[in-house]
Amino acid sequence: MKITEVTLGTSAVRRSQYPEDGLPEFMLVGRSNVGKSSFINCLINRKNLARISSRPGKTQTLNFYLVNKEFYLVDVPGYGYAAVDKKTQEKFGKMIEEYLEKRTEMKRVFMLIDFRHKPTEDDLLMYNFLKYYNIPVTVVATKVDKVGSSKVDKTKKVILDTLDLVMGDDLVLFSSVTKLGREEILHRIESILTPPGKEEEEELI
Repeated sequence: MKITEVTLGTSAVRRSQYPEDGLPEFMLVGRSNVGKSSFINCLINRKNLARISSRPGKTQTLNFYLVNKEFYLVDVPGYGYAAVDKKTQEKFGKMIEEYLEKRTEMKRVFMLIDFRHKPTEDDLLMYNFLKYYNIPVTVVATKVDKVGSSKVDKTKKVILDTLDLVMGDDLVLFSSVTKLGREEILHRIESILTPPGKEEEEELI
């Protein structure tokens, strides 16, 4: 997949503000300091469309990035940041839950975790929360470039053992520095946008 055009379509805090064009959506979740902005910028091959803040927890809306006029990447507020007060955290939780409850356009979640550390209790809660809604999940382990090659397999096993992914979910190792995993993520998206059999149909037309 070649990314040719990306715009911030809309920022929303309630259902009435979501896009109404019916395009597929892919939600991005993760802890506030996991590198979601770097992930977005790497994925869409832009330097600073998603602002990288020195202050975690800055995202406070659902941000819908329109990609190639084909689909949205939906960046949501990060979780697990202690400096965000409890009332605000609850507001973010309700905002995300409202989005997940009835949003049929939402096709898959990319859940970002820090490859350097064992998944946190917050990560486990988020994964189980997504499974409650039967949403397909790709776990994206960021900052892989910061882990020595001799420790990669062991670290990967810890993540898989801790999260205990259900059938259909998967793990992708990712680095915004080396772009490891970028093509794999884009392929996941493309396979959803173009289901098996559709490519053959298009070739016959």
